[in-house]
Amino acid sequence: MSIGLIILTAAAGVFVWGVSMYNNFVKLMQRAKEAWADIDVQLKRRYDLIPNLVETVKGYAGHERETFEAVVNARANATKVHVDPSNITPEQIQAMAGAEASLSGALGKLMAIAEAYPDLKANTNFAQLQNELTDTENKIQAARRFYNTNVRDLLIALQSFPSNIIGSMFNFAPMDYFELDEGSEEREPVKVDFGAETSA
Repeated sequence: MSIGLIILTAAAGVFVWGVSMYNNFVKLMQRAKEAWADIDVQLKRRYDLIPNLVETVKGYAGHERETFEAVVNARANATKVHVDPSNITPEQIQAMAGAEASLSGALGKLMAIAEAYPDLKANTNFAQLQNELTDTENKIQAARRFYNTNVRDLLIALQSFPSNIIGSMFNFAPMDYFELDEGSEEREPVKVDFGAETSA
């Protein structure tokens, strides 16, 4: 085999590898963006449930005005945060995480109030809203895990040799995880548990 043919074969192999790596980065970026879109859908579903939930609780605990206002304000702030799936930035992710943590904290306080009203817990409308909220919270967590998994795969590819060469050449940028600080009381997941009270 001539040296020219060896060089040509090697060059073709490098080209095919480069195209494969480039396409892999495109796939990883699109998967992460698609995963973010799923988070966005679930967050919007959550936002849609909140006004009905607040109104239902208000009917039984109208004097808890400060808590209702906190939930309404936290929801309004969260809906103002926009994350562009085609160009997700670390700042957008941080803003969304902060807004969602505040909303979760406010919702947690609303749910704690509801515990003090047995008639509210027995209300069919409230029970349905509670079930929908619980389901939505679970879907948000699942969507967040899926997004973070895709971000992790992208980061591994960007940091691993030799794929990092192609990533750097074509300016594929890392994406940030969507995480809430575990240490903050406000950032604890919403605990929604309105099962029947056990007798002492």
